[in-house]
Amino acid sequence: MKEVPLDGLQEIASTLSPPAVSQYLASHDWQLEARDQDVREIWRLPGADGPLGRVMLPLATDYADFSVRFRDTLQALATIYDWNPGQLAERIVAARADLFFVRLDQEMTDGTIPFRQAEKTLEALFTMMRAAATTADDPTHSHRGRRSAIVTEFLEDDIRLGHTKRGSFVFTVVTRLGEVLPSHEDGSPAVPFPRKVMTTLATGLQSTRQLALDWDEGALDRAGQLGLSASLVESVQELTQPEMLRALELSFDWAAAEPRPDVGTSRIIVDRNAMAGLPRVRERLVRREEPPRYMTLLGTVRTLNRDDSGDEDQEASSIVLSTHVDGRPRKVHVPLAGEEYAWAIRAHQSKQPIVVSGDLIFERGVWRLTGTITVDPNFVDRRD
Repeated sequence: MKEVPLDGLQEIASTLSPPAVSQYLASHDWQLEARDQDVREIWRLPGADGPLGRVMLPLATDYADFSVRFRDTLQALATIYDWNPGQLAERIVAARADLFFVRLDQEMTDGTIPFRQAEKTLEALFTMMRAAATTADDPTHSHRGRRSAIVTEFLEDDIRLGHTKRGSFVFTVVTRLGEVLPSHEDGSPAVPFPRKVMTTLATGLQSTRQLALDWDEGALDRAGQLGLSASLVESVQELTQPEMLRALELSFDWAAAEPRPDVGTSRIIVDRNAMAGLPRVRERLVRREEPPRYMTLLGTVRTLNRDDSGDEDQEASSIVLSTHVDGRPRKVHVPLAGEEYAWAIRAHQSKQPIVVSGDLIFERGVWRLTGTITVDPNFVDRRD
């Protein structure tokens, strides 16, 4: 049994707290022998003889020697369990927190990933957690507009980015469960909202993979029950965009201090076969959540497209509009012709915004305006 150096525990000690360590000990067969209120606790591990079977946990954070004593306690636990500092922190945090691991299985020569990929991964993970929290709070929510206060508080206070694990490249999302809630009046245990979110997320990811491999139209009628939403699938799709990615491994480590949820498997692997089916799942969910609706969009012309087959009557022209829909950035394909296409050309050349109206739909993997499309040229300088 090798003693872990104190220097390696300094950073870990700054991220943990005595209550977190106390909750871990209480949920892992340690017995509380004595407690000096707000000063210290003495814990004993049954069956372990000698000094390694007992630890002193300091509670008084305002004592001058608190940091030294706290590191001593962490060193003792790391030595008892033969863990490195990262493993110790992960186990302690997991006592009152659920852990969600996102492993990117891809070619890496030096254990690193491109910076932009890391940024997009974090953005996708936040979208994923927001989608799961929204569904957990209200399975019928449209995922447009405002969320409830409990969802906002969860996103701001209860999720954290944990230590990166070894093994390809692994992102760790930590959801803190908070204090133990009193039971309901009928005696049934109260489930913390963060646990509801993680249960919804696990269910939704399993449903996403299954539907990507074997589509079931009936799933749309019970999307909320299955933890599904277009935003959730979109986030998974975003994670799988890099060409070098072989598979996406999603797994959960459930807090020991709460009953394990009944979610089937806690490990979901999205391989190339499942990736191929994600666009279809997303499109069907988008159609369910966002049926065609008339919208007026303000944006900039990103690209101009003209398909000239040689027959003037069959010439087709369109633009791709960079805009926002319900607060989300979107690229919308808009067919235009004649003078309205000329206005779009001028707007593109002068980098001016343009306003277009029509029926917004999601079709064949892209957003489109259809129906009767009109252009408001007031934003465009039409001078020659």
